[in-house]
This record gives sequence, C-alpha cells and structure tokens, in this order.
Amino acid sequence: MSVVNIDIEPLTFVFADDGLVPNNPMPFLVYKGAVDVANDHPEKTIEGLFGANGWGAMWRNGIYDYLHYHATVHEVLGVARGQARVQFGGDRGKALDITAGDVAILPAGTGHQLISASDDFCVVGAYPPGPQMHITRPTPENHAKALKTIPHVKTPPTDPVRGEHGPLIRLWKQAAR
Repeated sequence: MSVVNIDIEPLTFVFADDGLVPNNPMPFLVYKGAVDVANDHPEKTIEGLFGANGWGAMWRNGIYDYLHYHATVHEVLGVARGQARVQFGGDRGKALDITAGDVAILPAGTGHQLISASDDFCVVGAYPPGPQMHITRPTPENHAKALKTIPHVKTPPTDPVRGEHGPLIRLWKQAAR
C-alpha cells in the first residue's frame, strides 16, 4: 500500500516580489491530502517519503510565527499532525489552511509565516541537496542580497512527493523558460 496519493496534482501559486519578500517565479506548490498519515508514526512516514526522493536535512517542529524566507535553498513542509493557517508569499501573498497529509513546496525566496495552528500541529521540513538553510527576515538589505542568490539556487533533481518524474520538475522547468 502506497503512502502517497499518486493521482493528486499540486495547487500552484506564483507570488510577486513585494519589495521586501522576493518570492520566486517558480510556482509554490501545495499537494492537498498527498500523504497517508493515518498511522501511529506520521512524522516517520513523511520523513521516509522525502528521504526516498532525495530530500534531507530534515527537522520536525512548527512554522515560525514571523515572516521569513530562505534565499539559498528550496524547502518542503509536510504536515504530519494537526492543522494550521499559514501566510505564504508575504503580506501580499495568500493565507492557506494546511492539514495533516498536505505537503507545501516553497521555491527559494517564498515568504511564509504561521498565523494560527492546532495544539498538535507538527510539520516535517526538508531540503534538496545543496546549501544549508538560512532564515532570512524581510528587510531592504536582505531583499537586495536575495535577488542575487535566488537565481543561482538549482532546481532539485526530484519532487519530494512524487520523485524524479513528479510535477515539480515539469512545472519549475516550464517557469524557467
């Protein structure tokens, strides 16, 4: 039995640079109900999926309640437990409800901030091979630096949910043209 709903296509959003949060021309992706987490070890289920698809440097926790982004690396967030409302794309982006089994893939520069969460909310975060993750706050100076680093962040070789032939590969290559 598969832990992934292989028929699901991700929702896609492209957030504009707002002058403080650079965002990315690559689409932000959200797989709703992608992972079967109805078991006693949902964090391990998500970690196993991400690891099998080449994404590592994993952690378990929540999402910071202040606006931030990562200018040197893409990030995936898999919701293992609970639910939350998260603002993606900065102040001019979009607030989304994410729940257990959902996976969000943030291209480098995508702003994100927790608005609210259930007491049991837990996500597994991971990154494709490459530079370490650094937390960047939205300031004019950081924005200027990010505009120089983000174009050099390589497209990952795999989609963290669907592997080497997953939608991320197709959608991000289309956006790069």
